Amino acid sequence: MKLTRELTDSAVLEELGGRLARARIDANLPQAHLAGEAGVGKRTIERLEAGRGTDVRVLVRVLRALGLMEGLESLIPAAPQSPMALLRLRGRERKRAGHPRRRTGGTGAAPPAAPWKWSE
Repeated sequence: MKLTRELTDSAVLEELGGRLARARIDANLPQAHLAGEAGVGKRTIERLEAGRGTDVRVLVRVLRALGLMEGLESLIPAAPQSPMALLRLRGRERKRAGHPRRRTGGTGAAPPAAPWKWSE
């Protein structure tokens, strides 16, 4: 099944759990052995494979134990900044997202737009 935004959270978790179970089985690892390698309980592996929620830290541990850490890179790839943005920031790193700026007349409210007319 392809993961799309139309799927419910439960459906996505079930699909990911199934994929993890398939990776574990393909690696010929019993749940108890994977749990030991990841430093979690066997019941945690069972819940994860069943598609029940878990902590992100547990997911990272299980992916590391399965040798699938590289898959996280494609999850949220590092986005390069544009050269113009780098020039504007002068080498500093942007720390937060901003709101689009509106030009105002100093009162905080945007001036009313006058209708455009041909000059005579």
